[in-house]
Amino acid sequence: MCYLLAKKFKEPGSVTTKTRRGTELADFSSQLQKKLGKEVHLITVTRPSAYGEYAPFTFVKDYDEFEKAAFKMK
Repeated sequence: MCYLLAKKFKEPGSVTTKTRRGTELADFSSQLQKKLGKEVHLITVTRPSAYGEYAPFTFVKDYDEFEKAAFKMK
């Protein structure tokens, strides 16, 4: 288990979703990062709480909600 986070630097908070490591995550995050450009950064972590600079966290339930929320950051 891991978490995918989206963060627009110099703005508070991030969006995160619980996921699993593997091809699906790699493909999704790679394609999404291309669409988002350099404004919004994506990272994968095992414990969001270890990344205080990304707080507060907005948790979403799936990749569809994650993508919509990440685009709202642009």
